[in-house]
Amino acid sequence: MGGVLRRYGPVLTAAILLAVAVWLLLLVVLPQLLMVDFSFRPSLPPSKAGGPEDVYTLRNYATLWTNQIHLAIFLKTIWASSLVTAVTLAVCYPVAFYMAQVAPRRRLPLLVLMLVVPFWINELLRTFAWYIILAFNGPLNALLVGLGLFSEPQRLLGGDTGVIIGMVYVYILFMVFPIMNAMESLDRNQIEAARDLGAGWLRIHRRIVIPHAKPGIAVGCIMTFMLAAGSYAVPALLGGPQSRWFTEVIYNWFFEGGNWNQGAAYAFILLILCVTFILLMMRLFRVGLTDIAK
Repeated sequence: MGGVLRRYGPVLTAAILLAVAVWLLLLVVLPQLLMVDFSFRPSLPPSKAGGPEDVYTLRNYATLWTNQIHLAIFLKTIWASSLVTAVTLAVCYPVAFYMAQVAPRRRLPLLVLMLVVPFWINELLRTFAWYIILAFNGPLNALLVGLGLFSEPQRLLGGDTGVIIGMVYVYILFMVFPIMNAMESLDRNQIEAARDLGAGWLRIHRRIVIPHAKPGIAVGCIMTFMLAAGSYAVPALLGGPQSRWFTEVIYNWFFEGGNWNQGAAYAFILLILCVTFILLMMRLFRVGLTDIAK
């Protein structure tokens, strides 16, 4: 804070802090407070707002536990988001390690550019591209049949498989860069010393690389899970009636059912889920907010 004050002066620093405070208040704090207030109130016509029926109640939250279809979708969203996070970690970990510890420094900008350039395109367009790739007569099915892995095209859309594949691709950068950032500070001499002492690659990663990269892994898992659990476009485009996401249920309450109070309760439950996952990852990887902020 002192460095910012010396660099920008008291007037500009105060203006920056005021702008940040107003932004947080108007776009983060107040909407969340309104959502919480809505979630504890019944859905009433405007003429009854503020009347004797307009009281705080837990009925909107109890709906999730009494509606077996919505509860099943909620639990499926938790499981599928965890699976997306695990698959993304498995895909991104070797990529991050190669870029952080193996790739020559002169080649690193090109590798980063190759990762980033596809994400200059809008998320909807990238999801539509996967819709074409995963189609029944799409290029992926043609490749699998041509290689002899399948005797006939498989239906990859309209189920959880297409949604998970699409999400792993869409959120891959949110896993790669935190892990790579954490691995870059690892001294390569530690890896070379372990290899000279006869340690295999699995042991090197288990005893040296992973413990050092724990903050980055935690951040990547947190961001990927939260984005997957809160995604609407990917499951709506690549999924189907049998692979509905909890965000689609929330959307239906707000924009089709017209019950904002019920939608707010469901949205707050999803928020609690994400916060719980953050705390779980921090405990699992034994990292604090200071470690994650690095």
